[in-house]
Amino acid sequence: MHEPVRLVFLGCGFITGVHSKQLKALGGQLVAGYASRDPAKAQSYLRRYEGFAAYRDYAAALRDPTVEAVVVAVPPKFHRDLTLEALRAGKHVLVEKPAFLSMQDYETVRAARDAAGRMVVVGENDHYKPLAVCLRRLLADEAIGELVFAHFTTIVRRLKASGDWRNDAGMAGGDAFFEEGIHWLHFAGSLGPSITAIHGYQPALSIEHDARADTRVKSMLVAFSYDSGAVGALYYSREVPSMLRGLRLSTLFGRKGVITFESNGAAVFVRAGGAPRVIFPGLHDIRGYRAMYRDFAGAIRGGPPAAMTLERAMDDHVLMNQVYGGTGHSLH
Repeated sequence: MHEPVRLVFLGCGFITGVHSKQLKALGGQLVAGYASRDPAKAQSYLRRYEGFAAYRDYAAALRDPTVEAVVVAVPPKFHRDLTLEALRAGKHVLVEKPAFLSMQDYETVRAARDAAGRMVVVGENDHYKPLAVCLRRLLADEAIGELVFAHFTTIVRRLKASGDWRNDAGMAGGDAFFEEGIHWLHFAGSLGPSITAIHGYQPALSIEHDARADTRVKSMLVAFSYDSGAVGALYYSREVPSMLRGLRLSTLFGRKGVITFESNGAAVFVRAGGAPRVIFPGLHDIRGYRAMYRDFAGAIRGGPPAAMTLERAMDDHVLMNQVYGGTGHSLH
């Protein structure tokens, strides 16, 4: 039985709380510590999530020789520098998505990773969702025959307050699609066929001023083609109300049938020949965090390499650059 991986969160914001709740369900594979620029916040998270230590700042955590890995859980603007500091300190790194702001940042981190002999894993939890695993299996088994169309819908009205760092493009790296839609871009390209061509279309920014002062561009339509010959579209918005305050349906169309799934992962409906099938991929880890951390811990303990490598995230960043090139804007 391996000793648990000692892992420290660099940053004690909302997402660290989300991750910490999931870690408690893993039966001791990982134990968490907390570091923050606000020592009181690190102490609060330590008590709330029953961690092993709190650190007065990030540097103190990186100096601790008992810490094996860190989670970079701060706004994207700071990801690269904290990742490089962690690698210099000999730590494995899991960095939140979007991992880095430019391809040059990815290349810099890759070189540092190779020099340090440590892992950098990108926290793309959607890759591990039971829904994604189920859809990959159905497509691999040709449950609906050859894929023709893929239609992904992730629409919900979810506005950010004026003081939220996501309203600052310098902190977030871009607008809502870059900062959060990256999860769905990865999802669309991770089900089996690879995306080979892609184009983004962005609606005009609303002239209305909402009560919460979310000033970001919040919608994007992405059209793409797969190496299999299939084509698809992704409808993303964080300003359009969703059906029943959260229900969203997406569809995969094949030459022998259709897969319709609730976009959050609650249920999958397969219609191909005989009676329709209803599949419930799994609610206990519906967002994939536990599977992601099991993968990370296993790789640290000498198991197979983690699925969400830096290189896999670099592929996503290339696609993201192409999406924004189509809108007349560009990333780095």
